[in-house]
Amino acid sequence: MAWTAGVCAVLVLGVAGVGAWLYSDLNGNIHAADLDDKLGGDRPDNLSPGSENIMVVGSDSRDGDNAKYGKGLTTMQSDTLMVLHVPANRKWATVVSLPRDSWVEIPACDKGNGGTSEPHHFKINEAFAIGGTSGEVAEAAACTIKTVEAATGLRIDHFMSVDFQGFKGMVDALDGIEVCPEEAIHDEKAHLDLEAGCQTVKDEEALGYVRARYSIGDGSDTGRIGRQQEFMESLVAKAQSKLTSPKSLYAFLKSATSSLTTDEDLAGIKPLYSLASELQGIPADRLTFLTVPNYPREADVASDKANVVWQYPQAGDLFTALAKDKEVDKEKIEAEAADPVYASTVRVQVLNGTGVDGRAAAVAEKLKEAGFTVVGTGNAEQTAKTTVSRPESLAARAEVLASRLKASTETSPDASDTVTLVVGTDLDVDGIG
Repeated sequence: MAWTAGVCAVLVLGVAGVGAWLYSDLNGNIHAADLDDKLGGDRPDNLSPGSENIMVVGSDSRDGDNAKYGKGLTTMQSDTLMVLHVPANRKWATVVSLPRDSWVEIPACDKGNGGTSEPHHFKINEAFAIGGTSGEVAEAAACTIKTVEAATGLRIDHFMSVDFQGFKGMVDALDGIEVCPEEAIHDEKAHLDLEAGCQTVKDEEALGYVRARYSIGDGSDTGRIGRQQEFMESLVAKAQSKLTSPKSLYAFLKSATSSLTTDEDLAGIKPLYSLASELQGIPADRLTFLTVPNYPREADVASDKANVVWQYPQAGDLFTALAKDKEVDKEKIEAEAADPVYASTVRVQVLNGTGVDGRAAAVAEKLKEAGFTVVGTGNAEQTAKTTVSRPESLAARAEVLASRLKASTETSPDASDTVTLVVGTDLDVDGIG
């Protein structure tokens, strides 16, 4: 999206004689969503002034021309969800994909129809549907931003939403993108039939390729995310080499801008170009695409075979690094995530240090719902700070719990197989999940 904005500037500045008309035409295509007063005041602090976090949503709303892509869906949907982190020095960038099946807390949201949803845990893409109950992108985006901010600790500065039709138009303007599936793909839901081997896809085939899930690989959303990231990298590379004529450039940009909705601050060619011009010098090897570390929630909650949970402490470390504007090492993150420590393997003794009756029991129940193994509850001296103490041998398991709760850790002299959670007054009990 940011690179596309740079191409917009090339078009506006480079097509003599008709530049003003093209500017007006394309600029008017971009839809603006007013988020004023929709995000509330309880938001993460900006820990790195000058950096920006941009939430990108691939919307699979079934309105209008998109109706044929699904049946029985009455709300707006988010098919793809990413956060683009742009550092203050503009020398690198990171794109983090958030699996649509991520199990997170959905905060209370304005549904856009006069009602307000209750806080609850569910898969992350439900936030877009809840906020978009009335069909307004602004409410859908606001609920998703609130959810992403609560789950990641990152303050979202801008958002972009693009739908199916715009994606197809961009691919078609490039005469398709080459893909190389190792096996034939036959996916009825994605309207896709492809033979194995390298081939160029466009129009419905291109859309089907990035949407296909259950008929490829392990059928997971994370597998689909990997294909989407590879496809987008190929799309960017081809666009950079092919969009040299005003005609093809205009077709590409018209599709991109017609399907694009942003917050009001980004809703125009000028602000998009301003952002893109800052990113033009980022070398390819410092533009990182990765997926937040995760594993099947079934490992913690046997009955849940449909969702994934983010893997801690790796997910927490990733978002903390971005919040502090530190470049992440994809290979290091993936290596550390190769052997996950499941929450279900963490045995926890919960002690109440708040002075509030029943707090240990309430926290214990929340931890059980999240998949942790709670072995008992009790009381401790009153404290404001939540801590996790453990023997040295349980350091990795303690980090899983501490990073989920944003608590500190300390070493204890005992040699048990249990970590001890002392609940302080700073712990948000409702946010455990």
